[in-house]
Amino acid sequence: CDLIGRLGRALEGGHGPFPHAVLTLGGLVEGWLEERPAVEAEEAFRRRLADDRPKERAGAPAEGPHRTDLMVTHAERALPAATCSTGEQKALLIAVLLAQARVQGTQRGAAPLLLLDEVAAHLDGVRRAALYDALVDLGAQAWLTGTDRALFDPLGERAQFFDVRDGTLN
Repeated sequence: CDLIGRLGRALEGGHGPFPHAVLTLGGLVEGWLEERPAVEAEEAFRRRLADDRPKERAGAPAEGPHRTDLMVTHAERALPAATCSTGEQKALLIAVLLAQARVQGTQRGAAPLLLLDEVAAHLDGVRRAALYDALVDLGAQAWLTGTDRALFDPLGERAQFFDVRDGTLN
């Protein structure tokens, strides 16, 4: 997939303390495409769709692109994200998010709007500061939520802060 390739290039080498994530697509059709010519994979998929029609009519999902999974691997540790620690998984997710924002910014000529809910609470101080630096470097408008104001101190004067209490903007 072209997007996976662009994201992969944006992820190469990692980004500061965020690990290098390797992205692949995993599913039945993708497996066939790995092991046989595309024409044969196409024919196998066509047969599978025909065979699955009765199940699909009964409400069971058929095979297809909608059953494809995005597989993330921690490159330095050669581990699937699913087997990484919770902290490593969050760091991998942020690496992918930042890569997507860079790719989208390059494609559209402007960084995307980002909304990150409680992201700072899940990172250590080094990764928090690196995330804030990366967001500023992107030039993105980023809305970050959190319940602990101190977690956002590394942003200093580079951000505007809003305090919402009891449904009121203070």
